[in-house]
Amino acid sequence: MARRDLVARIVLYAVLLAALVVVVGPFLWMLVSSFKTEGEIRSAPTGWPSHWTFTNYRDLFSRLNFPQYFANSAIVALLVTAGNLLFCSLIGYALAKLNFPGRKALFLTVLGMLMVPGMVTFVPQFVLISNMGLANSYAGLVLPFLAGPFGVFLMRQFLLAIPDDLIEAARVDGAGEWRIFWRIVLPLCRPALATLGILTFLASWNNFLWPLVVATTDDKYTLPVALALYSIGQNRIYFGLLLAGAVVVVLPVLIVFLVLQKHFLRGIATTGLK
Repeated sequence: MARRDLVARIVLYAVLLAALVVVVGPFLWMLVSSFKTEGEIRSAPTGWPSHWTFTNYRDLFSRLNFPQYFANSAIVALLVTAGNLLFCSLIGYALAKLNFPGRKALFLTVLGMLMVPGMVTFVPQFVLISNMGLANSYAGLVLPFLAGPFGVFLMRQFLLAIPDDLIEAARVDGAGEWRIFWRIVLPLCRPALATLGILTFLASWNNFLWPLVVATTDDKYTLPVALALYSIGQNRIYFGLLLAGAVVVVLPVLIVFLVLQKHFLRGIATTGLK
C-alpha cells in the first residue's frame, strides 16, 4: 500500500510539474526573450541571451507614445470594471432577493445571453455606437461592456447564499432596499466582487478587436492595439519590441491578481453555495 501511494504521488507530481511547465514556460520565455537583441531572437529563440540588453524596452518607450496608450488601457479597464461591479451586483441582487413579475423569465434571458457568442453582437454594437456618434471615444470603448450576463449570473449565484432572514431583519428595522444593498449586502459580497473584478479587468485590459475597430486615431489606441500596429514594419515584425510590450502589459494584471487572490479564490469556492 505504501509503495502504491508513493507511485501515485510521483505520478501526480510529474503531472503537476508538466502542467507548470506548460503554463509558466511561455511567460518565462517571453520575459527572457525581451532582453535579447532582435537578431538573437530570430537565430536562437529558445536559448538564454548571450548579452542581456534593455534595447527593446528603450525602443518601447521612445518609439511609441507609451504613457498615452497605457493611460487609455487603464481608463477603459477601470471604467469597465467599475461598471460591471456596480451594475452586475445591482441586477444580481434584484434577481436573487427581490420578488417581482418576470424575475424568472429575466434570469432565463441572462442564461440565454451567456450562450450567445460575443462576435454575434459585435456588428450590431458597432453600428449602434457609430450611429450614436461615440466612435473613437472613451464612451464608445466602454459603454458596450459596462455589464455582462456572466457578471450578473456570478453575483446572483453568490447572493443566493446570503440568508434571507438577514435582509428581512433589516427591513423590519426600517431599512430601505438601497440601504440594505449598500450597508449589508455589498460588504458581504467582497469575494464575488473580487472575482468579478479580476476577470473583468483582465478581459478589458487584453481586449483587442473592439478597440481596434472603434479607436481610429492614435490618441485613443489601447496598449494591445498599439503594440500590434507599431511592432509590425513594412516587411518585418519587430519581435523584441512586441515581447517587451507584452511583458509590460502583463504586469498590471499580475499585480491585480496578487493583491486580490485571496478574495478571488474564496469567491470561486463559495459562488453557488446555498
